[in-house]
Formats: sequence, C-alpha cells, structure tokens
Amino acid sequence: MGTRIKIDPITRLEGHGKIDIFLNDNGDVEQAYFQVPELRGFEEFCKGRLAEEMARITPRICGVCPTTHHMASGKALDDLYKVDPPPAAKKIRELINSAFIFEDHVLHFFYLGGPDFIVGPNAPKEQRNIFGVIGKVGLEIGKQVIGIRRKVRSIIEKQGGRVIHPVCNLPGGVSKGVTPEDAEEYKIIAEEAVKFALFSLQTFEKIVLQNKEYLDLIMGDIYRHETYYMGLVDENNKVNLYDGDIRVVTPTGEEFVKFKPRDYLKHIEEHVEPWSYTKFTYLKDVGWNGFSDGKDSGVYRVAPLARLNVSDGLTTPLAQLEYEKMFAALGGKPAHNTLAYHWARLVEVLYTAERLRELANDPEILSPDIRTIPTETPDEGIGVVEAPRGTLYHHYKTDSNGRITNVNLIVATTNNSAAICMSVERAARKLIKKGKVSDGILNMVEMAFRAYDPCFACATHSLPGQMPLIVSIFNDQKEVIQKLVRD
Repeated sequence: MGTRIKIDPITRLEGHGKIDIFLNDNGDVEQAYFQVPELRGFEEFCKGRLAEEMARITPRICGVCPTTHHMASGKALDDLYKVDPPPAAKKIRELINSAFIFEDHVLHFFYLGGPDFIVGPNAPKEQRNIFGVIGKVGLEIGKQVIGIRRKVRSIIEKQGGRVIHPVCNLPGGVSKGVTPEDAEEYKIIAEEAVKFALFSLQTFEKIVLQNKEYLDLIMGDIYRHETYYMGLVDENNKVNLYDGDIRVVTPTGEEFVKFKPRDYLKHIEEHVEPWSYTKFTYLKDVGWNGFSDGKDSGVYRVAPLARLNVSDGLTTPLAQLEYEKMFAALGGKPAHNTLAYHWARLVEVLYTAERLRELANDPEILSPDIRTIPTETPDEGIGVVEAPRGTLYHHYKTDSNGRITNVNLIVATTNNSAAICMSVERAARKLIKKGKVSDGILNMVEMAFRAYDPCFACATHSLPGQMPLIVSIFNDQKEVIQKLVRD
C-alpha cells in the first residue's frame, strides 16, 4: 500500500486549496492532485439583476483583485449598450487599472511569492512571510513596500471611489474626472512608483539572480512546461493591460491565433474534473488532451510571463530594457520557466509605474468629457482586460430592459488552472524520491503554484444551486474504497 501526503491548507495565496500527493510502494510519486474545494456562485445569482449593477456586484467576487473585475465589467457594459467611452474615460480607467496591477504585483512579490527567494525555500516556515522578508531586507525597506502600496492605492480610492470595491465605471464612461490638482498628485506618486519598481528589480537581481542555487531553480527542469501562451496586445503586438486583441503563441513562439474579445468562445473551451471546483480552459482548435504540455495539448498559460511571451515588447522605455534583459538571460522567447513568472511580474511593476507616469502627464486625462450616454437597446456584451493573474473575460446577456439573463466569467486564474495542476505534479515528481519528504521539499512543491499568483476565490464560481461535496478515497491501485457524500 502506498503513502498519501497531504498539504492542507496550502499557503500564501488568495483563496483556498489543498494538495494530495500519492506515493507508490517505492516512495516515488504516483500522482499528485491540486484541488480547489471552495465555490462561489456569481454567474447564477447575477441573473435577474439590472446590467448596470454588474460593475458594482462583480468586484465582490474577490477582495484582492476587485479592480480588474470592475474594469472588465465596465467594458462589458460598454459593449452591451453599444457605446464608446470618450478618450479621457478610457485613460482614467487605464490609470486605475495600472495602479491596481502595480500594487497587487508588489504585494505578491514581497508578501506571497518573494519569501521563497528572499528568505529561502528551506527556511523555517515561521520565517517564510513578510516578517521574514523584513528581517532579511531591513525595516526601512519594509516601510517602503507598505508606503508605496498605500500611495498608489490612493489613486484607486480617489478615482474609483473605493480602494477595495471601486464604483466609478458606468456604461459609456466613468463617474469622476481628474482635476489638475489630482493630476499633480498622481505625477508625484508615479515618480515614486517608478523608483520603487527599479529598486525591486535591483533587489531581485541581487538576491535571486546572483544566487546560483536560485538561478538553477529558475532555469532548471523542476519548474518548466512548454505550453501555449495568451495575452492582450495592441496593434503593434505590444503589451496592453487594458485594451487590445487577444494573441496566442505556440510553445515554439509562432503566432497561433489573434482574435477580438467578442470571438473568445470560438477559441476557448472549458473542461471539468470531478475532484475540483475550478474549471480548466483549453484552446478549442487544439483540443483537451489531458494535463499535458507541448504543441498537441490545448493547455495554455496567462499572466505576466505569458503576456511577455506573446508580445513583441513593451511601450515604456525602462520596462522594455528589462524585458530584453530577461529574455536574453532566459535564452530567448518564449520562456517556459515557471519561476520566471516572478521576474516577469517585476518587469510589469515597472511597466505599470511608467504607464501611471505617462497617463498622469497626459493633458487629455483632464478633459471633462468622461461619459457617452447610452441610447441603444442592450442585448449582449463582452469585456476583456488583463488582471494581475491573466486575461479576464466578462460576458453578459440581457433582455431588452437590461436585466441579466446569462453571465459567463472566465476569470484570470481559471486560464492557468490546468497548468497549475501540471506544475504541482511535476514539482512533486521531481522533488520527492524514495519517500524522503521534508517541510522544505513540500514548500518547494507549493512554490509551483505560487509562481502563478493564483486567486481561487475568483476562479471557482461557476456551479449553480447547492454545493454537493463528494470525497472519494482510493487505494494504491486507484480503486475507490470509500466514498463520503455531503448533499
């Protein structure tokens, strides 16, 4: 009879999850499951609500990433009511979204993912947290991390109305413009953000890239998958976190498809497994071929590394230099190194800081023309933005009175859910041999999912009605020996 190893709960993520690792009689990994046991029903209980309420309801999907849900919802409402917001409104939305992605990426690096590098993957568990990070880098730097997040979040609060659940987006625009005084304040904050982003990249260089052990982990075989990649790009195939077309590249870097947000259902399908409440998306034109990578698997990845893999660069100068430096070090594009998500995330920290600076200095953002009033009858609307954790889809259908009849959400983490399962199992197989398991090894298994910065509170919201729970207990022959059911 083999052995079962359970990591429950997993740590330093948004939401809840657990990992079951099954060892064979030789002590090697037979199989590993990454399970998401929580469920939220937003797609169901939004039905019957007025469409314009969606921009206020959907941010409640998550208290960590409400801002991009608000942005995706705003864009879906624009499409639903067939209205194009004025340029100033679009720039205000991008300003808010850039501020959010900046502060959220900083949160992940220093609080959630970064401790594995800054403190060390084998450090005592009580040290692998923000307090351990502060102990390693110093109290002053800890204050800088907290301070810059607070200042950048003030932009979200002032323009969005709230820092946790913004309320500014309306069909056709936003509810509040930017005053000259606000713009001056945002310019100062943006300059500080750029400096902090550069400091963060320098910290990563010093602590991670100059450490051979860590560099070997990034470049090695434990954390690596050759998959397709997806992300939003502008007309020049440069990264755009607020608007653009959706581009997919193959595991060897060629463009596979490029499509408009309205066509997403032509290219993306969702797969369900009985052991998880999250769904698994894949490319329709390739098909679902299980939890496998390579060109014949429809599994794709999103989020920072994927966005840089699908793009031809960044539009801001300092981030572009870091983009080039990263891919030169990783051996070119696309980079398949899962732990390089942390590096790509810091490149995006710099990019969003530079975009904040550009937008705060753009005279057009001061225009009082911030909304186009809808006049068309609503029917169907789709909105797509880039969340910190990847491409986010909001799709609404209504009756002629604007009441919601159907909602489909493909949340950023859902796009990565298959790859996360693959990464956890691969790490477990590579790290656990002959039954030798330590706390450090199990933490390194968890590092496989932390690289994606998953948000499972967002990713599990699709099943209607009650929440049945079925627990199947298997022996080492994969035979069900007991089944527990809660209906």
